Amino acid sequence: MAIHTLEPTRFFNLLGLREPPALVLRPGDSVRTWTLDAHGFDQHEKQVGERPNPLTGPFHVEGAEPGDALAVRLDGLQPNRSGCWSHRYLAENALEPSSVRRLPEQAYIRWNIDRKRRTVSPAEPPAGLELPLKPMLGCIGTSPADGQVLSTATAGTHGGNMDYPGIAEGATIYLPVFVSGGELYLGDGHATQGDGEIAGSGTEVSFDVRFTVNLLKGRRIGCPRGENAEWLFTLGNARPLEQALQQATSEMVRWLEQDYALEPASIGLLLGQAVRYQLANVFDPAYTMVCKVPKWSLRRP
Repeated sequence: MAIHTLEPTRFFNLLGLREPPALVLRPGDSVRTWTLDAHGFDQHEKQVGERPNPLTGPFHVEGAEPGDALAVRLDGLQPNRSGCWSHRYLAENALEPSSVRRLPEQAYIRWNIDRKRRTVSPAEPPAGLELPLKPMLGCIGTSPADGQVLSTATAGTHGGNMDYPGIAEGATIYLPVFVSGGELYLGDGHATQGDGEIAGSGTEVSFDVRFTVNLLKGRRIGCPRGENAEWLFTLGNARPLEQALQQATSEMVRWLEQDYALEPASIGLLLGQAVRYQLANVFDPAYTMVCKVPKWSLRRP
């Protein structure tokens, strides 16, 4: 197991281009690197990438082949500058048409990050709003299936722009492998974000990132999964929202069957009464719905 440091020089707005890897990793390797914000600005607030969501990568994992899965443990996620930005107004598709007509033209607002106090607050009115700093990655994914080349503005079975606040430090994200090496990409850091990304942005900022990647041979999964200390979660990426919910729920059923040997009746009882759903993104071309199961509910007496 090795620890690699990557100073990226290329950033990507498309997944699936089969670009030369930024790094070749062995299972168990760790990486220290950094990412741009959603408009391509780095830690010095210099624009070195193009919007939308320029990602760092690709990371090629030796031995990864279609039908495997990557396990990406997020060891460290931190903003590497003191300023970030967001949209000022809600996105049109989060509102009724009558409310949309009253919206002014979309604008940006700057936020300040206080890393010592771990807060995020607007740099201009409304004064007094202060939110906890909760760093998360908006985008993480592998190269898509069937030779597709997909924008980093959307998401699918490969992952991508899912904008789920649970993709945070300490979580492990499981991603399907569709091409040799997997070709992992990540970026689009948010200092904080509400559920659904209903303004069309989080508080967008460049990040310092540390992660460790492992390979799950022969572990075929249908869409992204993840876990942290409290939850198992699956992420369905589709439109309409009902399809994203169905995808996330079906993937959770498969996970409980595979790893916890639960029968359909037990899964029905568990999910029917203990499941939690979280709307991760309702702004992008594919919506993201998260199906969550508390880990305590899976402990056997």
